[in-house]
Amino acid sequence: MTRKNSRLADDIRASLREAHDYVLGKPTKAIVHRVSPKETDAREARLTLGLSQDEFAALIGTGVGTVRKWELGTRRPSGAARALINVIKNEPKAARRALAKTNKVA
Repeated sequence: MTRKNSRLADDIRASLREAHDYVLGKPTKAIVHRVSPKETDAREARLTLGLSQDEFAALIGTGVGTVRKWELGTRRPSGAARALINVIKNEPKAARRALAKTNKVA
């Protein structure tokens, strides 16, 4: 094993020890990131329309990567996108009709 790989292995072991200590409630320097398992509004809106991520992205005029990030919770939709998502969730038929006039995906 090279010296670089040895350092990496040591870092991984230290991280696992910190995670284990955290789970046991011991004091640790570990940084904890909490991810909400709650379904995102974007996913809920997409499923309401019965669309794939690709189809939903095309319908609302954004990239599929953006939709994926919204659904994973790593990014939040902008104000305008959030408003559109809320309209889709609350009035899916009206939103589909309105968006179909400007897109060919609906």
